[in-house]
Amino acid sequence: MSTETTASVSTHILDTSLGRPAEGVAVSLSARSGPEAAWVALGGSATDADGRCKDLPALPEGTTHVRLDFEVETYFSKKQAEAQQDAPRVRDSGAFFPEVAITFAVRPGEHYHVPLLLNPFGYSVYRGS
Repeated sequence: MSTETTASVSTHILDTSLGRPAEGVAVSLSARSGPEAAWVALGGSATDADGRCKDLPALPEGTTHVRLDFEVETYFSKKQAEAQQDAPRVRDSGAFFPEVAITFAVRPGEHYHVPLLLNPFGYSVYRGS
C-alpha cells in the first residue's frame, strides 16, 4: 500500500502462449533512492495460480526507482516438459529470455501495477491499474 511518502508495487504474469496466468515464477524486487544510488534487494515472491505476487515487500521511503526481476526460464522449462511427456522433443530450450528485468521510476503516493505479458520468445509490460 502506498502512502504520502512511499510508492507501492504489484505485478502479475500472463503466459500469452497459453492464454493463462503463469504460476510459480520467482519474482525479486529491488529499489534505489536515485539514479546514481546502488540497488538494494528487498526480497521476493512467486506468482500464485492467478499469476499474481500478493506479498511483495514494501518499498522504503525515498525510493525513486524499482526493478522487478522475473526468473522465467524454470517456468518455461517445466511447461515444455509437461507438454512433451507424450510428444517428441520439438525445442532445445525452454525460453529465449531466461530472465526478464523491468526497471521503472516511481513517485511517493502512487501505486504501480506492472503486468508482464510473456511467451517463450518475447514479452511486453505496461503500467496497469
